[in-house]
Amino acid sequence: MHSPRSASITQLARDRLVNAPLRGLLEAGVREGVFPAAQASVFHEGREVGRAAVGATEETPFDLASLTKILCTATAFVGLWAEGKVGPSTPVSRWIDGSPLAKNGATLGDLLAHRSGLPAWQPFFAVVLHTVPELRRADCLPATRLSVRSEVRDAAARSPLDAPPGTRTLYSDIGFLLAGEMLAEAAGAPLDAVHARMSGKLGVATHFHRLSTRGHDDRDPCGGRWDGLPLTGSLRPRPPAPGQENRWESLASEPSPPGEVDDDNAWVMDGVSGHAGLFGTATEVARFGQRILEELGGAGRLAPAALWERAVTPTPGGSRGLGFDTPSGESSAAGRLLGRRPPGGFGHLGYTGTSLWVDRPRGLSIALLTNRTALGRDNMRVQEFRPAFHDAVLQALGLR
Repeated sequence: MHSPRSASITQLARDRLVNAPLRGLLEAGVREGVFPAAQASVFHEGREVGRAAVGATEETPFDLASLTKILCTATAFVGLWAEGKVGPSTPVSRWIDGSPLAKNGATLGDLLAHRSGLPAWQPFFAVVLHTVPELRRADCLPATRLSVRSEVRDAAARSPLDAPPGTRTLYSDIGFLLAGEMLAEAAGAPLDAVHARMSGKLGVATHFHRLSTRGHDDRDPCGGRWDGLPLTGSLRPRPPAPGQENRWESLASEPSPPGEVDDDNAWVMDGVSGHAGLFGTATEVARFGQRILEELGGAGRLAPAALWERAVTPTPGGSRGLGFDTPSGESSAAGRLLGRRPPGGFGHLGYTGTSLWVDRPRGLSIALLTNRTALGRDNMRVQEFRPAFHDAVLQALGLR
C-alpha cells in the first residue's frame, strides 16, 4: 500500500509528464504558424493534471468564440429547464410569434440542436454599422447599444428558413443568437447575468466583456484592463472569413483594440450574445468539462443528471445534442482516441481556434485555446493541429 507521501510523489511525476508535452505541443504550434498564442488545460479524474501557455500567461483570458454556445447558452437552458421555466419542446412563438420560425412550429430544442432550419450566418453587423456608425466610438451611449441589440434580435427573428424545422441539421449562429435572447427573457435577466448565475453554481469563472461598461465594470475579472488579452484581429469589422466574401456592402475598416469579441455580430450586440462573446482561461474551460462530468454523475449543482444526459446526447442520425457536439468521423477535431468508447464524449469548437473535448469513460476534459485568427481568417492550420494535439495528450497520460 502506498503512503500519502509516495502517492503525492507519483502524482507530481505524472503532472510533470503532462505539462512538458503540453508546452512542447503549444510551442510547436507557434513555430509552425498555427497560432501566435495558446493555452491548454487537462483535467483527469477530477483534478487538473496539466496546464501550459505560450505567448500568454496561464491566467490570460482568451476569446472563447463558439464555446459560448455550451458554456453559456446550453448551460443556461439546462439550468432553466431544471427550474421549470423552459424545455426542449417550448415553442419559439412564446417569444417571436409571427416569425418564420414560429409559423413553422420551431421549438427551443430545434434551435439548440441546430435543427431549426435557419441559415448558418448572416452579416447583421453590416446593416447596423451603416445606420448607427457611432457604434464604433468608445463613448457610444449604452442606450444606443441596447437599441441595436433589439434591432439585431429582430432581424435574426425575421430570417427566412432554409428548411422546415426538424428536417435536417445545419449549424447556425443565428439560432444560438436567438436562443440566448429567449433564455434571457425566460430568466427575466440579461444574458450575461444569467450566465454569471449559472456558471457560479457550477463553480466556473468565464465572463462576457460588455463594450458599454468597458473600464467601468468592477465585476469584470480583468478589472477593466483588456490590453493584455491576445489579439484575434486588428480591424473592425473583421475581414470576411472564407466563404463570406461579397456577403455585405463595403465598410470602412478601423483599428480594433484587444479585449473585444472577435465576432462582429456579437460585437454589435454589445459583446454579449448566445453564439459568441465569452472570455476565459483554458483552466476554467476544462473545469467546465469536469463539472459536466460531475453533473452527469449526479452532483446536481445546476440540474439533474437526466437533463444533462439529454443535452450531451446526439439527436437521432446526427452528432449534436442540445448545444453540445460529439466526436464523430475519422476527421474529428477530438482526434482518433477521445470519446470513442461508450458512453462517448462531448464538446465544441470555437472559430478563434478554441475547443473543449470531454471523454466520459476516461473522466477526461481537455481545453485548447488559441488566437489563430490573429494570423488571418484564412489560417486554417488549427484543423490539423487539434486532432494531433488531443491524441498526443492521451498518449502522454497513458490513455491510448
